[in-house]
Amino acid sequence: MKKSIIILGLFLVTISSFAQRDALYSQFMFNRLVINPGYTGSRDMLTMTLLNRYQWVGFGQGSPRTLTFSAHTPLRNQHVGLGFFVYTDQAGPFTDVGFMGNYAYRVRLLKGMLSLGIQAGFNQVNVNWDAVEMRDCDDEVLLARPANKLQPDANFGIYYYTKSFYVGVSSKQLFESQYGKVELESGKSTYATLARHFYGIAGMAVPLTEKIVFRPAMMIKYTENAPLNVDLNASFLFNDIICLGASYRTNRHAITSNNAVVMMVELNLLKNWRLGYSYDSYLNEMKTHTQGSHEIMIAYDMKLFKPKAIDSKYF
Repeated sequence: MKKSIIILGLFLVTISSFAQRDALYSQFMFNRLVINPGYTGSRDMLTMTLLNRYQWVGFGQGSPRTLTFSAHTPLRNQHVGLGFFVYTDQAGPFTDVGFMGNYAYRVRLLKGMLSLGIQAGFNQVNVNWDAVEMRDCDDEVLLARPANKLQPDANFGIYYYTKSFYVGVSSKQLFESQYGKVELESGKSTYATLARHFYGIAGMAVPLTEKIVFRPAMMIKYTENAPLNVDLNASFLFNDIICLGASYRTNRHAITSNNAVVMMVELNLLKNWRLGYSYDSYLNEMKTHTQGSHEIMIAYDMKLFKPKAIDSKYF
């Protein structure tokens, strides 16, 4: 019964007039390209990242799963960064897929770089109606089964970084595209709209000794008619090889609450490879229904050009 309530909650959140749809990432500090287009090219090397998230393991069929691949690099002109990311985000009968291209223009400001970035592309929300168990078989909206439709989308971000810290703000779903529109026999129509998401991110690197660096970070996500999401993270980098950290996430949604403690590790393998893993342990009713959530990150860095804008190896 409780699982049914949670699934119903996901359904209502997704088809509400203004739907919160962005995927959840515990390792947000390694996935900033998806959150803020201003991050594009800021590592001054070609960076490719694959992130796979299994949410609510053990919950059963329909548990959320997110797969994202991104790549970005600066050009010989150090002011310009280009990149892209593709994603698929599945939860129950809903699958959101999309492609976004990134462009960022960077200028020196004080001791750092100010980057203005934009993302543009397409997304599509697919619904497997055969997987939806309907109690009211005469509901006009459910009987109409709106067709899946490819929608344009755009995001904008501002990102500032130095050798020791970064801060950024961004807005996603700028077009607030409609999807799932249904024309009813009464002449009225009903539809869902992708609500704008607003993000704030910040982090810093504080060397404690020659071999230990303290790296706190935070992310805030806000969407109209949805609870405020806050992620607070603290990690320690040892010998530039292994990073151990933990996060606390707060979200007070009555049905899909994601309050959790996250444990994570990052390994800098060889010269160019990085591997990250995180585990979410929930602090609410979800802990009695799931075995937590797992997130795996694999990244590859390759320097294409000699010139550097800012040495941001910690970010």
